Amino acid sequence: MNSRTSLQAGAHIVTVLLHVKSEHVQDFKREVSSNAAASLRNEKGCRQFDVCFSSRDSGEVFLYEVYDSEAAFDAHLASAHFAQFSAISASWIVDKIVSVFERPSAAM
Repeated sequence: MNSRTSLQAGAHIVTVLLHVKSEHVQDFKREVSSNAAASLRNEKGCRQFDVCFSSRDSGEVFLYEVYDSEAAFDAHLASAHFAQFSAISASWIVDKIVSVFERPSAAM
């Protein structure tokens, strides 16, 4: 799918802003990167999974995830790799804000 096609297709977009305990930042980077790679590799409905780290605060993390649909995101949440990531990293996270957006399909 090229970028123009990608923009024309509807999407279910999830953003997550996290703050990670300073003593777990490196561990979190490793685990979240692994989770993102597994999502892109194993989930047909996962189009994009960006992991971003603040240049000002090493514990601040922003995730930008694009799925074909809400059902594709639900499949992500039910995946084994997400369950493993969540179990491993839950105690490392100070706070988390999740936002969900819908991008409508563009008229052709």
